[in-house]
Amino acid sequence: MKALTWHGKRDVRIEQVPDPGILEPTDAIIRVTSTAICGSDLHLYELLGPFIDRGDILGHETMGEVVEVGSAIENLTPGDRVVIPFNISCGTCWFCRRGLQSQCETTQVREYGSGAALFGYTKLYGQVPGGQAEYLRVPLADYNHVKVGGALPDDRYLFLSDILPTAWQGVEYAHIPADGTVVVLGLGPVGQFAARIARFRGHRVLAVDPVPERRAMAARHDIEVFDLDDDTVAHLRDLTAGRGADSVIDAVGLEAHGSPATSLVQQAVGLLPDPLSRPMLEHAGVDRLAALHAAIDLVRRGGTVSLSGVYAGDADILPMKTMFDKQIAMRMGQCNVKRWTDEILPLVEDDTDPLGVMDLVTHRAPLDDAPDLYRTFQRKEDGCIKVVLSPGATQPAHAPAGDGAL
Repeated sequence: MKALTWHGKRDVRIEQVPDPGILEPTDAIIRVTSTAICGSDLHLYELLGPFIDRGDILGHETMGEVVEVGSAIENLTPGDRVVIPFNISCGTCWFCRRGLQSQCETTQVREYGSGAALFGYTKLYGQVPGGQAEYLRVPLADYNHVKVGGALPDDRYLFLSDILPTAWQGVEYAHIPADGTVVVLGLGPVGQFAARIARFRGHRVLAVDPVPERRAMAARHDIEVFDLDDDTVAHLRDLTAGRGADSVIDAVGLEAHGSPATSLVQQAVGLLPDPLSRPMLEHAGVDRLAALHAAIDLVRRGGTVSLSGVYAGDADILPMKTMFDKQIAMRMGQCNVKRWTDEILPLVEDDTDPLGVMDLVTHRAPLDDAPDLYRTFQRKEDGCIKVVLSPGATQPAHAPAGDGAL
């Protein structure tokens, strides 16, 4: 089959690789009909290479049709149309039963002290082959799927795999009061959905992004949008009675704008040999914290900061005196996709499309175009906000295993 594989910093390629096969009786194989490039994939493209091997298949936003199931599968049959959550969980362990599927005890990557395994996301999270390919092996497939109907287009459902529940969780974690105001920092795909979800719930939403096309998209959904400049924080504080917002959602993460010194560190780490760069990534402060510092500055005293953007440094310096003095609450973490699915699914199937899932994709292309579109997305060129790829495979997978196991 064809798949998008990693070969180095800013070097991804379409290659022929072995088709996935059933490795465990709890596996299923799907033919991928749509797969997306996530902002988190850009961390692999730019920074986290020391934890990836050449030839690893990327991608964790995937949906398609079941073509084969293992002997222990009870809830799936060939022909079922499914979305695949990006985190791999069992559904029965202590954490899963409490809605913390991203911490699943069955798939935790204990070698690196990480939570649940993820599709297409480095050794830190299990090195499980991803979904930017014609076919995908789904471990623990009876639980790791969302079955959907056949009448609506893929775009209605695809984002249930990651960014829509991630944004939903970000809003939940923000604890916005009923008459409250929330600031969303970053209007990439997660920020777009977080802003729309908060607005759908009746909150006032102020959103910041330096990219005009992203601001224009958010403005279509009744979001108050602002460019990023030296006066933005003061201006937003003025708009919230001088106190600051009740809640702030950081949808940017480790590769924020600003922090030029840390940006140089990130670039240097990405070029070091793996034995040297791995300890730095695991133990150093490698995050650009401009967005997080802005969130702490913008939130009112006693307010909440919710982190949906990915952070990776273990020695980042935070303004603890300010956080303590302002009595800030902070929530964060990988999304627990299955926890939120039942609440979101009726909204994506609603004829009125209240969350605007049909107004996000800016670039749609065959899988062969993925390397060029990684570059376009990373550079924020051509108005690129969300890329969806169509692998277009027509024959069922048949080759024996050749991909990683979980």
